Amino acid sequence: MAIRVLLVDDQALFREGLHTLLSVQADLEVVGEAGNGAEAVTAVANLQPDVVLMDLRMPVLDGVAATRRIMENQPTTRVIVLTTFDNDEDVFDGLRAGAVGYLLKDVPSARLYEAIRAAARGESFLQPSIAAKVVAEFARMGTRPSAPDQSELIEPLSERELEILQHLAAGASNREIANTLYITEGTVKNHVTNILGKLGVRDRTQAALKAKDMGLI
Repeated sequence: MAIRVLLVDDQALFREGLHTLLSVQADLEVVGEAGNGAEAVTAVANLQPDVVLMDLRMPVLDGVAATRRIMENQPTTRVIVLTTFDNDEDVFDGLRAGAVGYLLKDVPSARLYEAIRAAARGESFLQPSIAAKVVAEFARMGTRPSAPDQSELIEPLSERELEILQHLAAGASNREIANTLYITEGTVKNHVTNILGKLGVRDRTQAALKAKDMGLI
């Protein structure tokens, strides 16, 4: 079945171009458009898209607030921020609101398609320049202590899970983690599933952010 996509941007001409761009992909279906965050919240409730491409700076309700509301009301929907702004505040506000991806509007079409498909699979996707900001923020916050406090978790992360979490936070894919640690990609996938469950989060990006807040990485 085609991946159902909702376009959210206050520039009608940009939405029109994006709609045309996505329509050439057989596995992507644009099911609706919204011109601001408030319209987006309503459209998600009515149309039940799989993935939302969300601008940040919009009238009525901005993209961060809209993403937060969508996550509260429709937590299975995946939001990818697609914007012209890449300052640190926008990036981290968008990710903390629940976005699983962050792309700039000059992103190549192939990478945009890849991000949508990754989001639909439940994975996160960050443009390399954005991933570098996230990694730099983790480095600024310091490295994981030798004995991290996992007291707030019902079940603590194992040493292997903490190791994989470090790579996950750096933006590595399952395949890259598997190659680095000399384990199978399926084993990595199982560990990632366990990590998300233990941290009580939906996706890899939220796992990295929560782990940073807890001092695990």
